[in-house]
Amino acid sequence: MTPGPNLQELIDTIRRDTGSDDVLEQLATASSTIGELTSTSDAALGYFVDRARGAGKSWVEISAVLGVSKQAAHKRFAVSWTTRPAFKHYTQRTRQVVEAAAGVALGRNQAYVGTEHLLLAFYTEPEALATKLLVAHGITEEAVDTAVTAVIPRGTTPYEGEPPLTPRAAHVLQGAAAEALELGHNYIGTEHILLSFYRDSGGVATKVLQELGLEEPAARAEIEAVLEQLTKGK
Repeated sequence: MTPGPNLQELIDTIRRDTGSDDVLEQLATASSTIGELTSTSDAALGYFVDRARGAGKSWVEISAVLGVSKQAAHKRFAVSWTTRPAFKHYTQRTRQVVEAAAGVALGRNQAYVGTEHLLLAFYTEPEALATKLLVAHGITEEAVDTAVTAVIPRGTTPYEGEPPLTPRAAHVLQGAAAEALELGHNYIGTEHILLSFYRDSGGVATKVLQELGLEEPAARAEIEAVLEQLTKGK
């Protein structure tokens, strides 16, 4: 296993990055560096936990490997990534989509945020990569809304308050971080959320996307092609 930097190497790196002997400036650099390392480490560990879950491993098996209780493992890795440091890696459009999903749920008189609400929230950001891809495939907001309603009708009673994420929606956001890591990206975009939908074939969003003709291989291929083109254009 490749060893990480030892304490002295880390201290030397922070001093070098600060470029000053001012102790407060060095402290600020240290705080930023350690925070970034912690966030990245947490995201990397979450990625492998997500893969283990996708392979059918139980929380009991995962917790045994991590050396923590089942409850501790579940609490750390089964909650929404919006409550984690990884949220700071979301692009602005991704943040707005995640935040808009609650409004979509409330607009449908539903007391939770499911994968279908995340999918519908894409259309609040028409310039987002995921939204452009959907529209290019003829998957309009109206088409998604109709397909979602056929599976889960709108509620009849308005809900007051902040609707919580369903476990599946939380898993999608966690999976988006894993998708970003897998693609070697240091940010989480709407395209990563779109790809993450396909990690759970039982999610409403996944079923709707497939019903409307967008399967995972096509979505992944197009996203990778667009990202490669954007990279070449820089």
